[in-house]
Amino acid sequence: MISFFRKTTPNKAEETAPTDSPRDQSKAKDAPAKPAQSRAPARKTTAANARKPKRRRGKGVLAVIGGLLIASALTRVAIQATEAVALETNAASRGAEATPKDSQPPGGSVAVCTAEEDIAPVLVALKAREERVAKREAEIETRIQALSLAEQEIERKMVAMEEAEMKLRSTLAVARTAAEDDVDRLTQVYASMKPRQAAALFEEMAPDFAAGFLGRMRPDAAAAIMAGLTPATAYTISAMLAGRNANAPRE
Repeated sequence: MISFFRKTTPNKAEETAPTDSPRDQSKAKDAPAKPAQSRAPARKTTAANARKPKRRRGKGVLAVIGGLLIASALTRVAIQATEAVALETNAASRGAEATPKDSQPPGGSVAVCTAEEDIAPVLVALKAREERVAKREAEIETRIQALSLAEQEIERKMVAMEEAEMKLRSTLAVARTAAEDDVDRLTQVYASMKPRQAAALFEEMAPDFAAGFLGRMRPDAAAAIMAGLTPATAYTISAMLAGRNANAPRE
């Protein structure tokens, strides 16, 4: 572009330079030839003066292009720096989330604070449930201890009852044996008496009571006593003796 201006722009020195007249040309022929250097510097200065604004224009365009390139480079550097800062921020936030709760700085991120606020009611509910479970376990433990004491007391009472039953059985056995011994002894006394005296005594007894004694006596002694009884008394006693074992099983 600069070369185009150089080619197309006419030299002002050449345009403004006056043409020589025929007289001047003849004088120039008669005059000694001057060196060509006297005119050459003037042309060079005019050409230099004509090229100065063109060079200034080229420098301005280059400066604009260079400024644009520098601005583009600065923009790229700023974008890369922003991306690096964003990556570092993400890495720092991930590291903060990965670290335990106690090791985090006081100014935690908003996400961590929100998570803690969401977890707080759950922790409170779990703590309350744990307290209820602990209270329930304490009540169950107390009840188990009470049941254990009651079981021990029941076992002790059962042992005492068994001992009392054993004593009662032995006492009943002794009493039964003693009663049997007394009845046997009394039966022998009645059998040793004279039949007439024994018959008079049996007349005064209840029929079932008299039948019991007569059933324990020897048949001959019982027959002698029955012979001295009245017919009605003897019949009643005989009926009782016969029906005493009527309800006993036959098979």
